[in-house]
Amino acid sequence: MQQPHQPAPAQAPPDGPPAGPARILVVDDDPTVAEVVAGYLERAGHVVDRADDGPTALERAAAHRPDLVVLDLMLPGMDGLEVCRRLRATGPVPVVMLTARGDEDDRILGLEVGADDYVTKPFSPRELVLRVESVLRRTRPATGRAPQMLPAAAGLTLDPGARRATKEGTELALTLREFDLLAFFLRHPGRAFAREELMREVWGWDFGDLSTVTVHVRRLRGKVEDDPARPRLIQTVWGVGYRFDPAGRETD
Repeated sequence: MQQPHQPAPAQAPPDGPPAGPARILVVDDDPTVAEVVAGYLERAGHVVDRADDGPTALERAAAHRPDLVVLDLMLPGMDGLEVCRRLRATGPVPVVMLTARGDEDDRILGLEVGADDYVTKPFSPRELVLRVESVLRRTRPATGRAPQMLPAAAGLTLDPGARRATKEGTELALTLREFDLLAFFLRHPGRAFAREELMREVWGWDFGDLSTVTVHVRRLRGKVEDDPARPRLIQTVWGVGYRFDPAGRETD
């Protein structure tokens, strides 16, 4: 059953399913959970590899780079947070984190180290597959349709097809959700959005933990602002939410 504060599954956009089968690494020390998750993902047409601890997961990822990792937070020896950090240090790879904890701090920590989504145990395997395919869809756009190019602003350039973002010619290391958030801001300059709107419009969640939006905004500011402590591009609109100002004007 879905947890009360769990974000609702993202709905598939009109682009359709992600292009082709994906290689997915499932990391969980509970063999029953790993077997069920792997079985559902394989029936959805994906190629699944498995690991039951952090070091093995890193070895498998190094040997065969996965398109996505389903990663349990609670692992023996090396926990999921450290595995996620090390995976992200080697290059961009989407991560959907599994956690048996209801503590908000654990979810926030997962997002802070670069997880793209999280699912709280107990969960529906079919919901997990929807989450995985939602992340893959954004990472691997469907073939046969060229993504719309975004106008450059404030020295920022985004290529949706390549999932590549630069600032003044320097490539930015953005997570999947940071990229989607920045793309949304570039499409809607000057308009203020509530956190609920950003959650719904950017990621397709009808409800959920609003602190996840705050975390992504903070991380994105750290990568696009000259001074993240005094943000000029992604501005806080008190009592409303956030606004992207391409002119980078100083606020009061």
